[in-house]
Amino acid sequence: MEKIKMTTPLVEMDGDEMTRILWKMIKDELLLPYIDLKTEYYDLGLAHRDETLDQVTIDSAEATKKYGVAVKCATITPNADRMTEYNLKEMWKSPNGTIRAALDGTVFRTPIVVKGIEPCVRNWEKPITLARHAYGDVYKNTEIKVPGAGKAELVFTAEDGTTIRETIHDFKGSGILQGIHNTDESITSFAKACFNYALDTKQDLWFATKDTISKKYDHNFKDIFQEIYDTEYKDKFEAAGIEYFYTLIDDAVARVMKAKGGFIWACKNYDGDVMSDMVSSAFGSLAMMTSVLVSPSGVYEYEAAHGTVQRHYYKHLKGEETSTNSVATIFAWTGALRKRGELDNNPELVTFADKLESATIRTIESGKMTKDLALITSLQNVTVLNSENFIKAIKAEYEAI
Repeated sequence: MEKIKMTTPLVEMDGDEMTRILWKMIKDELLLPYIDLKTEYYDLGLAHRDETLDQVTIDSAEATKKYGVAVKCATITPNADRMTEYNLKEMWKSPNGTIRAALDGTVFRTPIVVKGIEPCVRNWEKPITLARHAYGDVYKNTEIKVPGAGKAELVFTAEDGTTIRETIHDFKGSGILQGIHNTDESITSFAKACFNYALDTKQDLWFATKDTISKKYDHNFKDIFQEIYDTEYKDKFEAAGIEYFYTLIDDAVARVMKAKGGFIWACKNYDGDVMSDMVSSAFGSLAMMTSVLVSPSGVYEYEAAHGTVQRHYYKHLKGEETSTNSVATIFAWTGALRKRGELDNNPELVTFADKLESATIRTIESGKMTKDLALITSLQNVTVLNSENFIKAIKAEYEAI
């Protein structure tokens, strides 16, 4: 069988630990036999990021702007333990945060729904899409470990030399400080991306922050969303028969548990990180959620919404068998390949992506799945497969379609 041709490369961002192992398996078994795969490769594994002083992450983001579509493996954001484990030169920031800041995009995360994996929240009938702001907040923070008593101040110095100064806290002893920021430009891009995605998918849009407590920072998000909606999108939403509304984040959490799904829930960066994990887990598994970063200029970066599966990686290093769910990583590849096909007017590539996703879902619905799904499925007499055999079962299903 002749392989499907590609005209424009994808940007390929390799990652860490067990997801890096799955990455190679997916390419070897599900992609390379069928596609003349063209990628511009960047190794975002933690060791290589450290070697390049994180320049490789910046380079991968610039390449994504150039080619328009990227696919990314899960990566480690180092903490103190990782500093020691990898003997790092510096505690590098989240590569996802760096890439999101460079692209100024919005992350849309949607559960992958299959028969036999019912949501923990029994009234959820349709997927809930999380729209996560992709810039600023704790992912671009500045932190200080306060050594002792003293006065902490927040100071802004304008270009003309004038200053705004606010006391944060009078420390009587040691403590910690954190400074976060955002920009009106980025919040505006976030709002427009959410409104456009809601119109494209014909879904209601919720937006939630905590403006009652954060009366300037969070309230600024709320005000920008409302102004853009009123001036640019209200008539379009009414014509489409969909709704936009703002609510407090705690009210949204309570409300979402009683909803039926089928809407977009927009959150600030950290809120979206946490809530998307909650939603994906409640729908079945963290490994069953798609994630795509969309920039205002129409650049797309696809990835799995979960981490590097550290525990399974350590088992793998010991030669022990793992049963790691690779579905979200497969869907990152199919999402990127589909978008590449759409942009390049390559219907064969689009069809391949659709077919591989269908084969993945059909494999699970036939009772062949990884351990995480077997523990929660309502299907009877399922077959639990290890990491490699699950991918091979998808390959067999793909070739049988």
